Amino acid sequence: MNATESATQQASHTAYLSAENGFTVFEYGKTRIRFRAPYSLERYTGVKQWDNGYLVVDAKYRHNTTPEEEYIDLEPVLTDLYIDANHFLQPIQKVEIAHA
Repeated sequence: MNATESATQQASHTAYLSAENGFTVFEYGKTRIRFRAPYSLERYTGVKQWDNGYLVVDAKYRHNTTPEEEYIDLEPVLTDLYIDANHFLQPIQKVEIAHA
């Protein structure tokens, strides 16, 4: 496998997290999921841990000058959207901050 194939394969197992207009956005492949974020969330600054749908991230809020640790559980969000969480999350190996 050459470097281009390796990079493409790795990218295909990467999801992206961002915040925009009061929503948290989780993107994987062609799927883009948006759900309400805390009112004072400015942006996500880093992903600390990814565990098959459970995220530990650093988030920057308006009321605090330093990022705070935040927890996101995607399984109930996916279930509410009638998406099979196990099937959707299984191929994701890592999550990165979009536009970081």
